[in-house]
Amino acid sequence: MTEKYKKRMIRKAVIPAAGFGTRLLPATKAQPKEMLPIVDRPAIQYVVEESLHAGLQDILIITGKGKHAIEDHFDRNFELEEELRKSGRHSALDEIRTLTTQARIHYVRQPVLLGLGDAVRYARDHVESESFAVLLGDTLLRPAGSCLKKLVEIHQRTGDAVLAVEEVPADKVERYGILEVDGGRDGEYVVKRIIEKPKREEAPSNLAAAGRYILLPEIFDILDALPPGKNNEVQLTDALQVLAQRGKLRAYRFQGKRYDVGNKMDYVLTIMEYALARPDLKGLHEALEAMLRNGVDVMDEDFPAQGES
Repeated sequence: MTEKYKKRMIRKAVIPAAGFGTRLLPATKAQPKEMLPIVDRPAIQYVVEESLHAGLQDILIITGKGKHAIEDHFDRNFELEEELRKSGRHSALDEIRTLTTQARIHYVRQPVLLGLGDAVRYARDHVESESFAVLLGDTLLRPAGSCLKKLVEIHQRTGDAVLAVEEVPADKVERYGILEVDGGRDGEYVVKRIIEKPKREEAPSNLAAAGRYILLPEIFDILDALPPGKNNEVQLTDALQVLAQRGKLRAYRFQGKRYDVGNKMDYVLTIMEYALARPDLKGLHEALEAMLRNGVDVMDEDFPAQGES
């Protein structure tokens, strides 16, 4: 292994998880959105497992007020372990023990929510002078780990920062930061610039960021030098734009699917897809088909229309 390759090794992952989760209220009033279950696991557990699948065991979670449940979930619970042992539930016991022993998880609080870029700044002391991965805590990717492994490989080969991108429908580009890129061989691009929420006719591509990044340590100085952006927040997109101008940003169009669990509709659809893929829930297909055949009564309660939540 060459010295250059060693310097480009990625050992640490950062998971920003400090946001309020207002789009999922009232469920997130007293519970972190990252702890909402996808079948029988909280969303953030899938993100931690993705990091582990990519070989990154040193994980820093950026938390905030009311996020203690995240720390409790990844801590040992000796009373529960003893109860599972006594009742002979060894499979469940092995699962929760594995969860707390495979990863080395650290925490730091973002006291004031000033944007994703500001959250990333709180990782400076932990990652020091190393490049590192960032995985958004409310975004899941399947298959787990494969995308992150590819980002790491691209960084080790080029030394550049890398972000995962996905193709979005042309009529939805106005919702995303869209990349102007060169190349495209094997799904890999050099990023020229990022255009935030362009009009459909002005979008240079349909490639949008997918919530996974490999960042260089110089990102911290870039973030510190940025003026506040939209909503007086420090935007990670603005820092990535600087890296693109320096010729140090690449993108990878990953093969898989992204799930956004930060809003109600996508959260419910994510649960359904993950449940339908579970072999222990194989009767779910038939149950859903029967439900749709028989129809579902609309609830009388005053729920907001789609798009208002």
